[in-house]
Amino acid sequence: MILTHGWPGSIVEFQKVIKPLTDPEAHGGSARDAFHLICPTLPGFGFSDKPTAPGWNIERIATAWNELMLRLGYKRYVAQGGDWGSMVTAAIGTQNLGNCIGLHMNMPMARPDPDTMENLSELEQEAMAAMKFYKNYDSGYSQQQSTRPQTLGYGLADSPVGQAAWILEKFYQWMDCQGHPENILTRDELLDNVMMYWLPNAGTSSARIYWESFGNIDFNTIELPVGCSIFPKEIFKISKRWAKKRFPNLIYFNALEKGGHFAAFEQPELFVEEIRTCFRTLR
Repeated sequence: MILTHGWPGSIVEFQKVIKPLTDPEAHGGSARDAFHLICPTLPGFGFSDKPTAPGWNIERIATAWNELMLRLGYKRYVAQGGDWGSMVTAAIGTQNLGNCIGLHMNMPMARPDPDTMENLSELEQEAMAAMKFYKNYDSGYSQQQSTRPQTLGYGLADSPVGQAAWILEKFYQWMDCQGHPENILTRDELLDNVMMYWLPNAGTSSARIYWESFGNIDFNTIELPVGCSIFPKEIFKISKRWAKKRFPNLIYFNALEKGGHFAAFEQPELFVEEIRTCFRTLR
């Protein structure tokens, strides 16, 4: 399985789920649920090189991930992601190059179904309210990064406090943390993630994924088997009937009672169980 992070996260998000997913018997699970895990850093993030020319959009990353899995010897694999990782995972499904056999996303993207607007469920009402809040109060960072990432980058490269604030404000807003990130994560865990941006000077290069792809999100139908886990403090949420419009082969859907945007980091036990349950049908 290839796990893909997003912004302002990193592979640090996965540190608490790697062992349970790769060695389930040692963590209350069954050997049949074991995975090989590949956790790459997105281009321009963390340990990956910084692209030197435009073109590293979501579609190109998805193609590169498929090639990566093939070169590592995995002719069949499943893909999982949240945030930009969800977009990359969806693009792997849209491209459907014949190697990926299933997807799981914890921020699946599907348009609200116009036919449901007169009869919205509670989850759908929450999703519509969350989208409105994001547009009105929470999307300034994305507008900056998708239009002028280079300008922003000088400040992020100059100040570790600025880089930390740029990231941690999103952990405050997007985590299910009752108003303070340290209610869920330790300060060291939060700083570990910040350091994945500060040490490799990735403030600018990581922002460019917005410039490359933010206004060009693909909502095409995906025919591969798809599983969706909806955490309550997620930025964008969808209902099961909205999901089925884009993912006709929906093999798993669950709306959880706790957790937010950084699901693997915040609620690792729940995250692991969601993935195990989703992909058991494909074993």
